[in-house]
Amino acid sequence: MSLFDNTPPAEDRATGKRPLAERMRPNRLEDYAGQEHILGPGKPLRRQIERDQLTSIILWGPPGVGKTTLAKLIARLTRCEFIPFSAVLSGIKEIKAVMADAEKLRNLGKRTILFIDEIHRFNKAQQDAFLPYVERGDIILIGATTENPSFEVISALLSRSRVYALRGLTVPELMELLRRALPVVGLEAPDELLEQIAIYSNGDARQAYNTLEAAAAAAPGGTLTGDGVQDAMQRKVLLYDKGGEEHFNLISALHKSVRSSDVDAALYWLTRMLEAGEDRLYIARRLIRMSIEDISLADPRAIEQSVAAMQAVHFLGIPEGDLALAQAAIYLCVAPKSDAAYRAMGAIHADVEKTIAEPVPMNLRNAVTRSMKEWGYGEGYQHAHNLENAIPDMECLPPSLAGRRYYFPTDRGLEKRIGERLEEIRRLKEKK
Repeated sequence: MSLFDNTPPAEDRATGKRPLAERMRPNRLEDYAGQEHILGPGKPLRRQIERDQLTSIILWGPPGVGKTTLAKLIARLTRCEFIPFSAVLSGIKEIKAVMADAEKLRNLGKRTILFIDEIHRFNKAQQDAFLPYVERGDIILIGATTENPSFEVISALLSRSRVYALRGLTVPELMELLRRALPVVGLEAPDELLEQIAIYSNGDARQAYNTLEAAAAAAPGGTLTGDGVQDAMQRKVLLYDKGGEEHFNLISALHKSVRSSDVDAALYWLTRMLEAGEDRLYIARRLIRMSIEDISLADPRAIEQSVAAMQAVHFLGIPEGDLALAQAAIYLCVAPKSDAAYRAMGAIHADVEKTIAEPVPMNLRNAVTRSMKEWGYGEGYQHAHNLENAIPDMECLPPSLAGRRYYFPTDRGLEKRIGERLEEIRRLKEKK
């Protein structure tokens, strides 16, 4: 087999002995999953490929998102020789041998794509060895890395390459890949099980294919089962319809456990939702709602913790972000509870519905023109900062609602201090 012959043996192709992930590599760009931000119509890398104006590039992304597949597709579409090169197995001697062959091909009018997997594993001297060949155009270098190229690839190579960041595949994208693979492994499977595999794979197509292939070995009668998937993933499969009743039952159980300050139950229901593949940002949104609706000003930090958990989930993803959700749920459980603000808003909504929409009192209006001042805008307004204790005695509600009270703080947590402060404010107003 020559250096440029990367075709698998005929018996492997015929019997399908190659891993499923290898057999499922697409031959057309249209069949490539994900990365629409660089490969969609009109996007930068797509234009380079279609115009055959390819330069050296670095593909940066997590494992199993299609870096090698994309490099092979680029070579096929641009009719270049494709040489895979492993940074783990090769040194300076192998680099020079490959470069000599690439130079011969260029003299014959043929272009060579040198694909370096895990380019970050090459040291500075090894990376330097590529520079003259890249500069002369002997090769088009495509490097793949899971590490930040800014730290792992020498600046001279970076300056001669374009870096494209690849993203982890979404659950729908992985499910589509798994559907395509079902005929290849001779399986039928419901979408619910494919979704479980996709969620478990965490954006990694290779992981998804490996799991499906392992589950297929234990599929009776060519039908994928929950037990088979569970064995392949080595974890329990919890299925529930994320748009149906069980979805709402579980979030209701989580919410009521938090409201009841039952930390163990809250963590149990939270884990049930996480294991069943619930959208993490949906859970984060619901935790924020709990912090507002059930804790509120009894502990104002509750909303800070919930928003921080949402940001952590968005930043870290699965599984690291799950711990942030658990941490927020624990905080909300042990925080003092109050629905005083919630009840206040409800009472105000009722008054808004059953009373007329009175105009804003003149003392609360801004007199932005001379005429408005002559009409009485701002008349009677008391600027709090000009008064002792910064507490005016003017009425800010419409006349028909004057003196109405809506907010009744509890005696729990910080709200107890808020209630004491409100009583102090009312006493000072009465004195004036």
